[in-house]
Amino acid sequence: MKSSADDEELRRACEAALESTKQKIVMSIRVAKSRGIWAKTGKLGRSHIAKPRVIAISTKAKGQRTKAFLHVLKYSTGGVLEPAKLYKLKHLSKVEVVTNDPSGCTFMLGFDNLRSQSVAPPQWTMRNVDDRNRVLLCILSICKDVLGRLPKVVGIDVVEMALWAKENTPTFTKQHTNLQDGPVSAAVEEREMKVTVERELVSQAEEEDMEALLGTYVMGIGEAEAFSERLKREVQALEAANVHAILENEPLIDEVLQGLDAATSCVEDMDEWLSIFNLKLRHMREDIESIESRNNKLEMQSVNNKALIEELDKLLERLRIPSEYAASLTGGSFDEARMLQNIEACEWLTNALRGLEAPNLDPSYGNMRAVKEKRAELDKLKTTFVRRASEFLRNYFTSLVDFMINDKSYFSQRGQLKRPDHADLRYKCRTYARLLQHLKSLDKNCLGSLRKAYCTSLNLLLRREAREFANELRASTKASRNPTVWLEGSMGSNQSVNSADTSTVSDAYAKMLTIFIPLLVDESSFFAHFMCFEVPALVPPGGLANGNKSAHDEDDVDYDDLGIMDIDENDNKAGKKTGELEALNESLHDLLDGIQEDFYAVVDWAYKIDPLRCISMHGITERYISGQKADAAGFVRILLDDLESRISMQFSRFVDEACHQIERNERNVRQLGVLSYIPRFATLATRMEQYIQGQSRDLVDQAYTKFVTTMFLTLDKIAKADPKYEDIMLLENYAAFQNSLYDLANMVPTLAKFYHDASENYEQACTRHINVIIFYQFERLFQFVRRIEDLMYTIPPEEIPFQLGLSKMDLRKVVKSSLSGVDKSISAMYKRLQKNLTSEELLPSLWDKCKKEFLDKYDSFAQLVSKIYPSENVPSVSVMRDLLAAM
Repeated sequence: MKSSADDEELRRACEAALESTKQKIVMSIRVAKSRGIWAKTGKLGRSHIAKPRVIAISTKAKGQRTKAFLHVLKYSTGGVLEPAKLYKLKHLSKVEVVTNDPSGCTFMLGFDNLRSQSVAPPQWTMRNVDDRNRVLLCILSICKDVLGRLPKVVGIDVVEMALWAKENTPTFTKQHTNLQDGPVSAAVEEREMKVTVERELVSQAEEEDMEALLGTYVMGIGEAEAFSERLKREVQALEAANVHAILENEPLIDEVLQGLDAATSCVEDMDEWLSIFNLKLRHMREDIESIESRNNKLEMQSVNNKALIEELDKLLERLRIPSEYAASLTGGSFDEARMLQNIEACEWLTNALRGLEAPNLDPSYGNMRAVKEKRAELDKLKTTFVRRASEFLRNYFTSLVDFMINDKSYFSQRGQLKRPDHADLRYKCRTYARLLQHLKSLDKNCLGSLRKAYCTSLNLLLRREAREFANELRASTKASRNPTVWLEGSMGSNQSVNSADTSTVSDAYAKMLTIFIPLLVDESSFFAHFMCFEVPALVPPGGLANGNKSAHDEDDVDYDDLGIMDIDENDNKAGKKTGELEALNESLHDLLDGIQEDFYAVVDWAYKIDPLRCISMHGITERYISGQKADAAGFVRILLDDLESRISMQFSRFVDEACHQIERNERNVRQLGVLSYIPRFATLATRMEQYIQGQSRDLVDQAYTKFVTTMFLTLDKIAKADPKYEDIMLLENYAAFQNSLYDLANMVPTLAKFYHDASENYEQACTRHINVIIFYQFERLFQFVRRIEDLMYTIPPEEIPFQLGLSKMDLRKVVKSSLSGVDKSISAMYKRLQKNLTSEELLPSLWDKCKKEFLDKYDSFAQLVSKIYPSENVPSVSVMRDLLAAM
């Protein structure tokens, strides 16, 4: 089989793979790579499996030197050769044939520059011994010619290799080489074509000596024992000669031994000295290491001490209490001129306390005695300052209010209404607004007593202002008292009710609200911010206090709220806490409680003058309620709701009294005609409509409903007292109700509903009364008709004339008795209708209804006669119509 070393295609593939290295390929051959027994046992990995590889031996000329390389190439996925390993032959130290392989085709190459000698080198297996010898001879020849030395050869006989090389040397003619490749390249190519044993392993002289030696021992095949005996004798002779030579050289050996003893003694002395020096050096090294360690510790200690001193200096600076701040906190004055120093001291104390708390202070400092003592000292300062400031502010609030109460010029006086002005009060309080902020941050619990003291003091002032203002407002308002009796029956139907102008009463109430509601809202807003409640602003700057009127009159140019807008940046948060709102509303109750009594007094006073003014006051109150949208002004809204309830209660009282007046009509003696309360209610409703403002429509409509319901019930009771005249009483009063409320019913939906009810009741009463009059005059005629109609349900019409009392003769008698003097009967019917009617204006419409009803009934009679008594003649309907028209 042809060797792969002669495969030109393989050689070209190797040259293509190593093209970038610019190296000359000397030999390329296929091998199998595996690991030897030095690999880890008991673990069969990928490294134990033989892998196909290609070994390429190459050279590269560099100046006068030539470098030799051994390349290991592997096949890529596409079957293309690519470099896998590179070894430099100058590091080749050993060539060993593996003895475990019986075929002798496996060898290892040992390199002295491998990083890990503990890992077994790879084993290379050839297809046969010839390929193995060919590769090894090529490697050894290159090492000898290029590197000038041979590696160690193990496991193979050099003589055997030389004999193989001699037998397998092909005889080729020497090719002409390119002089540009240099002498080494030419020599390599020449040896590649003709391998000689002399140049490779031994010299020519050595070869001749070996041939001569072998020629002296030429024996036959059967002389092996004689040859062996001869060799033994010669060996013994050589050993004896060696012993003799040793004995002859004994004096020389003694001299050498003496020299060796002397040298040994010197070496031992030197070794002892070196041991001593080594010990001293070791001790010195330990001393140096100890000194260096102590030096490092001292240096680290110095750095740590420096850092510690800096930290302690910072801590001491934080723990130091400036004397000026301590003086302000423990005994300073709270005068306005000293407030700036007090505020600075508060800010320092707040920051100092916060600085001693986590996370501003390292937790490791928290257990230090100095920190604990300083924290206790700061707490004592805080307690002392909070106590002093709280006591001062409580006394200050009381003194401010007492001063204003003792000065009568702050309140309304006889003949002069004075608007309450708290601008100066708020200005003085605002001086201590920042102080309150710091008191809250130092101790939240102290605000409770301060808020209580402020509310108690200011409550006295507000109640005094409201009482004086309300008293002077009532005294300065001139209005005639209107009677509360509107619908009393004893007054007479033609007696008019006094209707004096009482608009000044509702104007006075409106003025009371205009002055005090914005004031109370502003006080609530100022109190909420001044006393550090975390709630949004009650009234935005420039906002309206009542929905449609300015909170302050235009002519009051000196009014200034001076509210606290931004005491602290953190107070501008939009969120509000339910607990804060509850606390604020409780405080506002303490601040404003009791002032409602003066509003109630104004309402009661207005009710006594004109109860109907409750309508306009209700509308005014509703307008203010719709304007109060701030949740935190809870007490002002409650006050307005209570005022609305008070007004509604007073008006309900008036309505109930008026209903009692209506009900008292039924206790009077027999009454005829239109009841007195019917026209008076129209007058009352007209006046009530004039007083309606805003949202008071519901209040008035409820009153209308109660009035009219009571009126109709009372009317029914009075009419039923005399059944003979019941329908006349009903139709006259329902007609009067419609006539008096016609205009109002077109404008007021509630009255329009009752107007339609009265119209239906009027029609029903008219129908009943007319039927009574008609039956009274023509009773026999229409009773005859009724008997016929009743029988028509049970028997055929043609049998009716044969019934008892319904014969033709009976019909003639009834017609003769009822219609013989029909004009007189109609005239009597008209007179009877006119006789009991007190409202003459109703007679024409009633007579028309009566004639129409009579004609309808007579038409039914004529049709029955023509159907049942076709041979009988009665006056026609047209004759009756003409007769009625002539009346």
